[in-house]
Amino acid sequence: MRVIQIAAIDMTHIKLLNNLNEKCLENGIEVHCVSTGGPNVEKIKDKGFYFHSIPIDRKISPISNLKSIMLMVKLFKMLKPDIVHVHTPIASVLGRIAAKIAKVPTIIYTAHGFYFHEGMSKNEYRKYYLIEKYIGKLFTDFIFTQSEEDFDVAQKGRFLAKSKKNNYLHISNGIDLDEEFNIKKININNIRMIKEKHNIKDSDIVVSFVGRLVKEKGIIDLLNAYKHLNSTNIKFVIIGSLPDSERDNEAIKIVNSFKDNQNIIFTGQISNINEYLYLSDIYCLPSYREGMPRSIIEAMAMKNAVIATNIRGSREEVIHNSTGYLVNTSSEQEIAFYIDELANEKNKLNSFKEYGYQRANNLYNENDVVSKQINIMKNIVK
Repeated sequence: MRVIQIAAIDMTHIKLLNNLNEKCLENGIEVHCVSTGGPNVEKIKDKGFYFHSIPIDRKISPISNLKSIMLMVKLFKMLKPDIVHVHTPIASVLGRIAAKIAKVPTIIYTAHGFYFHEGMSKNEYRKYYLIEKYIGKLFTDFIFTQSEEDFDVAQKGRFLAKSKKNNYLHISNGIDLDEEFNIKKININNIRMIKEKHNIKDSDIVVSFVGRLVKEKGIIDLLNAYKHLNSTNIKFVIIGSLPDSERDNEAIKIVNSFKDNQNIIFTGQISNINEYLYLSDIYCLPSYREGMPRSIIEAMAMKNAVIATNIRGSREEVIHNSTGYLVNTSSEQEIAFYIDELANEKNKLNSFKEYGYQRANNLYNENDVVSKQINIMKNIVK
């Protein structure tokens, strides 16, 4: 069996699809990865996957998008895959159109989070809803969703043709609980060195964030929340950067204005996120749009209380007043209020940490997510 995995950027194949691709290889499935080339290409090849560099724009750009489709059609006709499996918003649309033109037998779309969301205007929501619906009906054989809300929307909205009405699958999201995010396997010496490096005291309450430093991730709201804090022992650890493909000048300007604050630590891109989350007490993701955020699960697995916006995906993972708090979007004062509350109520903080840890381990094992997808692939190609 030959499977082609499509995403906009090469990092997706490493960060989100690696476990799935490795399990495919273990099951004798040949894996080809397609995306815009980047710094992760050699890592992808070293893992035994084929890589094909095709420029895929992350925004609607007719000429660029058409070129991507034509290049993918040519590749698919040459490779003759059994399955094309698409991910990420623009890449998933272009990849499905190309796969249909190339007469690929089976096209699978994993919705990591439908692009339309409740924060949009009605007209904008309807536009993207209809795109998802009709690309689904005309160019898709299976829809996998990570969030239950997306599953319900797709099924009720009949995003697949009538003949494929049984081809919706809620796969959820998961992380590596055996190794990378196994709290029992964290190296305590490394934690000590990280604390020394950043001058983090044992008495500090550490609030972490992981993600792209763009407005829609809520990073500006989180940073502005610092101004409203009453507690004096709070340190922010901001993990992530701004990809070259995104130029959020407003966010860059505001983020840079906080870089002189000694209590706000900017790590950039790092490979040991698990260790930084281990030393963190509160994880904050004030995003405006998510699918089923992996970072919240990672944080809970490392025993963090969570403050997140009350949006799709995040509200499935966070139980308000049990594992953390759900807040409104664009709510810097609300974020500050809950950080102060948890900093001052250690019993509540520890209770949220423990319940979140149990929830992550009981519900979000990546092995289960991968198994569901492998089983479908095996049943498709017998």
